[in-house]
Parts: sequence; C-alpha cells; structure tokens
Amino acid sequence: MSMSQSINQKVTSNHLKRQAYCYVRQSTLKQVFENTESTKRQYALRDRAIALGWPVVQIVTIDSDLGETATSVADRQGFQRLMTEVSLGRVGLVMGLEVSRLARNNADWARLLEICAITDTLILDEEGIYNPTDFNDRLLLNMKGTFSEVELHVLRSRLRGGILSKARRGELKTRLPTGFVYDHNDKIIIDPDKQVQQSIRLFFDIFQRTGAAFATAKAFANDDVKFPCRSHMGPDKGELKWQRLTHSRARLILKNPRYAGAYYYGRQRSKKNVDGSTAYYQVPRDQWLVLIKDAHPGYIPWQQYEENLQRIRENAVAYNVIDRKTPPREGPCLLQGLAVCGKCGQRMTIRYKYQRKSRLEPAYLCQRNRIERCENSCQYIPGAGIDEAISKLLIESVTPLTLEVALKVQQELETRFNEADKLRRQQVERAEYEDSLARRRFMQVDPDNRLVADTLEAEWNEKLRHLQDTNDYYENHRRRESERLKRAQQKEVLKLARDFPRLWRNPRTPVREKKRMIRFLIEDVTMIRGNDITLHVRFKGGATKTLKLPLPLKGWQYNVTDPKIVEIVDELLTDHTYSQIATILNKRGYKSGQGQRIDRKTVVGITHGYKLKTRYARLRATGKLTVDEVASLLRVSTMTVRRWGKKGIIKTYPYNDRNGCLFEHPGVNSALMKKEHNNLNIRDFKSNDHSDN
Repeated sequence: MSMSQSINQKVTSNHLKRQAYCYVRQSTLKQVFENTESTKRQYALRDRAIALGWPVVQIVTIDSDLGETATSVADRQGFQRLMTEVSLGRVGLVMGLEVSRLARNNADWARLLEICAITDTLILDEEGIYNPTDFNDRLLLNMKGTFSEVELHVLRSRLRGGILSKARRGELKTRLPTGFVYDHNDKIIIDPDKQVQQSIRLFFDIFQRTGAAFATAKAFANDDVKFPCRSHMGPDKGELKWQRLTHSRARLILKNPRYAGAYYYGRQRSKKNVDGSTAYYQVPRDQWLVLIKDAHPGYIPWQQYEENLQRIRENAVAYNVIDRKTPPREGPCLLQGLAVCGKCGQRMTIRYKYQRKSRLEPAYLCQRNRIERCENSCQYIPGAGIDEAISKLLIESVTPLTLEVALKVQQELETRFNEADKLRRQQVERAEYEDSLARRRFMQVDPDNRLVADTLEAEWNEKLRHLQDTNDYYENHRRRESERLKRAQQKEVLKLARDFPRLWRNPRTPVREKKRMIRFLIEDVTMIRGNDITLHVRFKGGATKTLKLPLPLKGWQYNVTDPKIVEIVDELLTDHTYSQIATILNKRGYKSGQGQRIDRKTVVGITHGYKLKTRYARLRATGKLTVDEVASLLRVSTMTVRRWGKKGIIKTYPYNDRNGCLFEHPGVNSALMKKEHNNLNIRDFKSNDHSDN
C-alpha cells in the first residue's frame, strides 16, 4: 500500500466535515523577524489541507502565539484556543510544521494526543499524517514528543553553558542600571552625563547621612530634585528621563552591586507555578552563579555597599530579625531602634502616650511573646527619665568625640544646599541646550517649507517656555534656600561645634539629629526592669557603662503635695482665706506637687484632698454667726447687718475670696446697735420730710 493511499484511508468524510486548524508559532520575536522561512513553511501547511480535501473556508490559521515559547501553555492563548476547539469535537485536522511547534513539554503533548484520540482528530506535520487512535501512529507521536523535549533540553544546556561561560569571564552583556553604559568596545563605563553622575553620587551621600532609603527619597522630594531613569523598552527605549525618586527605587539601587563596580550573574532564579506560569525570586549571595568584584568602575566602594546592605537589614520591619534597627524617625525618644530587651534579647518597640499636660512620653515594649506565642509582653519599661540619663552620660563620656560629631552635623547643613543647587543648575543647562538645539533646527529649515518650519517654530517656542520656567524655578529656589541657610546661623553652629554639651542642649538641634549622633556613638542599650531600671550601654568600639534609674512615678504620685505644705495650710486656714494662703506660700518659696506656682485652686484642692477643716467650719466652731442669724437676733434686715459690718460696728470674718463673711455675736452691744439703728431711721425720716416741704 502506498503512502498516499494510507493517507486517504485516514482522512474520512467525518474529518472533512470539521475544520482544519493550522497552528503557527515561533519561540521569540527575533525569530519572527529573522527566521521568516520557517514561518512561511508553517503557513504553507494550508495547501496540504486543501490537497487532502478541506475547503479553504474550513481552514483556520492560529498565529497569535508568534514570539511565545512552547515550554508551557500558560501564556499561549492560541494553543489554549486550539485545545478548546479540539475538545469540543470541532476540529478534524491539526497541522503543525513539527511536534516542537505544537509543544515542547511532554505533558502538554500527551494531553493533546489524548484529546485528539477521544475526538478522532488527525495530526499532520511535514512528514505525514497521524491518527492518535491508531497504536502505531500514537507510538510514533509519543516518540516524536520525547525527542522534541530532549532536543529542547540539549539546546537549553548548550545555550546555558555558553552563557555561563561568558558570564564567568564577565563578558556577557546584560541590562545596565541607570548610571552605566557600554562603550564602543562593549566595556562598562560610568554614564558620561555629568548630571546623572552627580545625582547618583548625591543619592549615596544622602543615604550615608540618613541611614534609610525612605529618608533618602524624602530628601530628594523636599529639595524637589529629580532622579534619572533610562527606559529599557517601548518606543522611548534608551531615552533618559527625570522622575521623582520613590522608596522602592531607592531600595533597588542600594541592593544593586553594579553601583559598587561588581559584575554579577544568577542573582535571580525562576520556578514553575501550579498554573504553568513562571515566578522569579532572589537567592542568597552565596548561591549566585557569578560575582566579580571591581569588574568595572563604580560609584561606591564594595565596603560601603556592604554597609548599606547591613543598614537595610537593620531597618527591616520583620520582627523576627534579631538585629533589626529602625532608622531615625520623628518622635522624642532618643533610643528608638537601639533598645534591647534584657530578658529575651530582642529589639524593643516604642509606644508613645500623652501624660501630664499633653506631653508626649515614650515607653519601651518587648512584644515578641505576644506576637509569637500570644502571651503577655516580655517587658514594659516607661521611658520617662531614660533619655535624660542617656543625655547626661553622653555629655560626661563622649568628650573626645565632641568635635567630630558636631562637624558631621555642620557638614550636612553646608553640603545639602550646594549639592541640590548644583543639580538644579544642571537642569537649567540642559534646558538651555535643548532650546539652542531647537533654535538651530528652525534656522536651518527652508523658509518656503512652511509645514516643517511651523512645526520647528512651535517646538522652539515650547523649549523657550520650558527654559524660562526652569530658570525662574532655579532662581526662586536658590533665593529661598540661601535665606534658609542664613537663618541656620552657620557661625553659631561652628561655635557650638567646639562644645558638644551646648550643641546637645541647644533647643534648635532637632531630635532626629540627636538620634543620628547617638547612633554614631552607641551600639545598643540593654534594658532590664526590676525594683529599678538597669541600663547596660554599649558604645561603639566595645566600651560599656551601666546605669541604675528609679522607676518613674505613677500618675497619681505626681500630684502628691509636700506634707510640710499641708501642715502650713492647716495652720493658716484659721486666720486667712485661700488666696491669702497662696500668696504666703509663694513668698516662702513653696511649689505644688507638680512643681508649679501655688494658686487659690491649689490651696482649695489641698484642703479638700487632705480633708482639712475649712475656714468656714473653723469660724462656725468659734461661734461666728451668719448674716441671717445676726439679723434675726437684732430684728433688723440683712442689709443693715452688712452695712454695720462695712462700717465696723460689728466685726466681720471673711471665709472665702468672694466677699463671703461671718459675724461676731453682738452680745452686750446689741442695745447700742438698736439705738444706733433707730437714730439712723429718724435722721432718714427728717431728711425725707424736709425735702418734701
């Protein structure tokens, strides 16, 4: 039996009723553009289907997977469509140039064969036509699938071996980060753009001062300085753009060994997910395939790169990292990120709360047990007094480091303005160059070519406006920055640089700067709470110091008044009002329980708080009468009694500061008071009668 007869026997009328699918694929886009012959051969399979009897209208070509690898079906929408149509019984023939065009993965190939066998679908390649339901054809197709997968493995091994060999010599070209370019000899050099260089160097300088990627990005944002970025894909590929520096971008720069002049390969690995997609992950440095230090020029030395990575690890937010240190942030706590629990050895977190007239006070908390084992906190240590003790220790112990610390603070004040101003000036220079280039293009165009001339003129006008805006922004920002620098009082800072205690106590020194000084001097502080607070301070270099601090007073204890004051108030209440007592105590130099000046409310609070006998009760105990009682006794009005009190006819005794008073008992003087009262009434009557006449 001839081959044609065999083929004709395999193709039945049932197959011809269904559609024939021609699957076209190339592994990469490069192959799509360069290996066009293979693509033409795949499209030519349509003619084979026509020769077998399929009408042209029933032949469907799937070419949506051009540029996609056949190692997996995850990203091959065309192949997934083909599998769907086959499983629905709509396909009579599947055409592929070879098995590798359909699938390189044996599992995907076996799945396709199984579905084709169930739906009675034929498979065609350049060598013949196959029926998956036939044992011999099925065996042959399985062997082809196996050979295709072996071929893929061999190709990959050869390619990977060549790439690895080239990478070990440091000759494999990879995508370079911003700040590096290849020269005409394919050697890695620093980007010749001076603005790019200075921006990257400024980035590493700021990180050295701040110690945090977020603070570095924030410094760029505060100074309104853009960061360079080169596009690696799209229509703007290779073009330099200036964008806002983000925190994630800053972390990527700090972790990239390229900036330390190192060549690396194999820092990233891949693995297959359950759905067939590929996931990428970073591996430890000891698992990198290639790492060549000092392979090309860099922006920082390798030692600084290692220190930067250590800072990033210390700033990590993962609580299970033992050596975690947070970067200096806002908040009054000086030991933020340096406190270590003396019981479990973990870094302690900080919790702020408001106490005593809305003053923000820190507390040190070790939450490892609570987070990991849902138990009570390991330690809770109030922070009141700890910062003061650490400040006193630094002033006493760090005298040899005074000038160095102060100069670092001054250096940051002086260099920040110069660095930012230089970068902004370079933006002006770039705008001037773009304006000059647009002007030259316009001047060179033929005036009669109005379409081109109008376009170039509009471009020139746009560059002029951009130059003007950039220049105005530069001048305004320079003016503001120079004023701010002037307000900083450089001479005063230079003077303070020779006196660390005054620099430390200066209220104009921000808390963030004090935290940086402490990190420069202190490695960590181990805290233990018992009957008192024990601080084990470990300085840079290994020196240690132990401090003992009393536990801070509780809230109610801050309001406790000196017993001597209570005794004096008790004595003075017999003869003085609350305001008079407050005046006497202040003249004697006494203070309240909160250390404040004593006022009337303080005396009232002491009287009631310590249950002292009030002045009113004391006067009543001695027989002093109220105004109503005196009026009833003398059978006069209360107004009359008060008038007698003002004239001194009856003695009064004030018991508060609102003119409230008690009266002495009239006794034997009651008859005299009545006579005086009657005479007063007669005089008032005669005076009124005379006036009527």
